[in-house]
Amino acid sequence: MFTYVLDEQTELKPLAHQHAKQLFDLTNRSRDKLREWLPWVDSITEVNHTLNFIKNAVKQGAENGGISAGIWTRGELAGIIGFHEIDWRNRSVSIGYWLGKGYEGQGLMSSACRTFIDYAFMEMHLNRVEIRCATGNHPSRAIPERLGFVLEGIVREAEQLAQGHVNHAIYGMILSEWRQVR
Repeated sequence: MFTYVLDEQTELKPLAHQHAKQLFDLTNRSRDKLREWLPWVDSITEVNHTLNFIKNAVKQGAENGGISAGIWTRGELAGIIGFHEIDWRNRSVSIGYWLGKGYEGQGLMSSACRTFIDYAFMEMHLNRVEIRCATGNHPSRAIPERLGFVLEGIVREAEQLAQGHVNHAIYGMILSEWRQVR
């Protein structure tokens, strides 16, 4: 596993069992904000649920090479970023992420995504990175747009959320493009 220092106050560290309480507390404090865009939020009602998420993330990392990391700033857990299951045959991966309430607008997620994209292309030798966001989730969509991803299309009614089905914007970046925008 890895730890990446993003700047003098911020680092990415792999999720571990001892982070369960901090991650649960962050989820709990951010529940109203997260619920709008993340369908799993209401199913996380106790620390054990968060611990199970971490155990699954660690297992996926061991089996598939996927990585889930906490975004730590000033010693506090601010959010999560991770690779969804890696498609080794096609050398592609999707990135998922979220920030807790009060940590938005500081450039944390752009910096974390940039690091994960570099890692996917340079260390894992993947060819494609994808980010999917609900079309109405403008802060989440701003990340791939800021990083030079191409909007490849819209998938209609791709996900069921509390407010009903939402469309997903699909953004893609391939290795040759990343070398140019980086």
